[in-house]
Amino acid sequence: MFTDSVELTVSSGKGGQGCVAFRREKFVLNGGPNGGDGGKGGDIWFKCDNNTHTLSHFQRRMHIKADGGVPGEGSNCTGKSGAKKIIVVPPGTQILDTDTGDVLFDMLTDGEEVKFIVGGKGGLGNTHFKSSTNQRPTYSQPGEKGETRSIKLDLKLIADVGLVGFPNVGKSTLISTVSNARPEIANYEFTTLTPKLGQVNIGDFESFVMADIPGIIGGAHEGKGLGIQFLRHIERTKTLLYMVDLASYRDLKEQIEVLKDEIASFSEKLGESKYAIALTRVDVVPPDEISDLVAGFFNLLGIEQSKTNEFNFDNKMPFFVQDSADETLGYDRTLPYLVAPISSVSSKNIEALKYSLFNLVQSDRI
Repeated sequence: MFTDSVELTVSSGKGGQGCVAFRREKFVLNGGPNGGDGGKGGDIWFKCDNNTHTLSHFQRRMHIKADGGVPGEGSNCTGKSGAKKIIVVPPGTQILDTDTGDVLFDMLTDGEEVKFIVGGKGGLGNTHFKSSTNQRPTYSQPGEKGETRSIKLDLKLIADVGLVGFPNVGKSTLISTVSNARPEIANYEFTTLTPKLGQVNIGDFESFVMADIPGIIGGAHEGKGLGIQFLRHIERTKTLLYMVDLASYRDLKEQIEVLKDEIASFSEKLGESKYAIALTRVDVVPPDEISDLVAGFFNLLGIEQSKTNEFNFDNKMPFFVQDSADETLGYDRTLPYLVAPISSVSSKNIEALKYSLFNLVQSDRI
């Protein structure tokens, strides 16, 4: 089960009670106070771990508590401190204050650990209260209470490229073809019900991460369909791949305009991201219609067909690729970096798409 948002109550441990004790040994008359201090309460920590990818291991509205400190003992023995409680979360988890909505921590790096709240101090034993006028103190301090906070965990997946498209346009087929992700694939809408991450390998030592989210429909940013629940999972991506279905009953213009409008309405920053466009399912479109469809789409975007390219796109079908992915070398952010017809089933232009997307991702990594 995939869970990407939970509310929790977390409490650090209470400090241990100080001890009231007096030295009692043979041949020692009227031994003084020797009560030890209580142990410190356990702290609450968060740890980022790549081995988990969901928040489903948290129960709804659960209360997580750290151990309390052990009371002190005689002979000036300090009680054992409570063990710290480590809460493991996947990369991309934001920890928010439930009351204010403020982001307290943003866990991004595997192995990263942060201390959230500190356990209560242990109480002082009666040995601390002896004086020349009070040689037999019969009291000690109680341990300090731990702190309790109400928080919300929000998971936003970390990916280099986010797939955006209407339901059933081939997003799951593409990510299963180019990456190690294995989503469910079927010929009906909303097959994808949860976000999927896949690693796309480029050679032996290079790769990028691709994210697939459920299909978006008009009004998604207002809560229609499934997309609004998972749009936040592509908020961290710097590159979007809009997938437009050449064989859909929806007009090409309608598809791209609705998708871009929904993305911009959900997040202004996301709407200004670098993007590319894949025209999907060319394998089910008659060959003599492909050129006309793609050419009409180019006219809609105000771009012209490219003559040459370094990624080996099939020259038998129109395609567009900007000369550079680097803004200092002429990349125009207002236009798509590339527009190309593809088929995941027949692998048409898939390798070229992989390398061109990697080139776009690399421009942001440098």
